Amino acid sequence: MSDEIYDDFALERIAKDEFGVDVDISQVIVRQIEVSRTAKATVFLTKKKQLMVFVSGHSKLLFSDVKKIVVRMGLKPEVYFPPKGQPDYFDRIGRDKFKSVFPGRGHVSDADIVFYRTLAPYNPALILINEVKDGHIYQYDSDARDGWRVAAKFAYRRIKTS
Repeated sequence: MSDEIYDDFALERIAKDEFGVDVDISQVIVRQIEVSRTAKATVFLTKKKQLMVFVSGHSKLLFSDVKKIVVRMGLKPEVYFPPKGQPDYFDRIGRDKFKSVFPGRGHVSDADIVFYRTLAPYNPALILINEVKDGHIYQYDSDARDGWRVAAKFAYRRIKTS
């Protein structure tokens, strides 16, 4: 029990230090589940009733990897939090990668960098979730037929208020 409390405090600290987001964890839905061969995820509710996912791994994770992981977990993302103090992190990395591939292009539009944004390193990752698609949160399982199995049953849909 005390290890879980320390894990929650550590997660709150990481969210504050790495992403600049104040998070007060009220309930952890699933803790440190496998989401790939090298990455783990924790799904939790904040005291403001927001569902969030924290993904971290031992190897390099790209923004595209994290997006794919979140969708395969059965979650619908709303906000991918960039690193603290870098609100345009994904766009900046996307522009740099685009310019390295096409050095002669002068004007770079947002449509040009859609793919290159996904090449940004994103480990650890913090995501605000809009809904759990079918009431199940999935985890990676190499023995399962489709590679994923149910980790927890949990119904959630965020209702926007003004």
